[in-house]
Amino acid sequence: MTRRFLRRLAPAVFSIVAGDDERDKGKAPGLRQVVGSVLSAAFGVQNSKNRERDFKHGKARIFIVTGIVFTALFIATVFLVVKLVLTQAGT
Repeated sequence: MTRRFLRRLAPAVFSIVAGDDERDKGKAPGLRQVVGSVLSAAFGVQNSKNRERDFKHGKARIFIVTGIVFTALFIATVFLVVKLVLTQAGT
């Protein structure tokens, strides 16, 4: 139930974050669109329209750096949450 709900909800949320807009056709994606595309790709809900835009007009370096930053923040967040839980558990 939850997984199916997230699969339906996630594309809508990430399309808002990615800044899908018809006015931006043919332009390089902005920071908001790059971050939205990286988040969408990380969760596996990137739509084909955004992926095509990214490959046609985006620069690989920007997506790679954004992906590395996202991954580092994600790992740090998981580490801190686990550490907090273990501290609260008294371990």
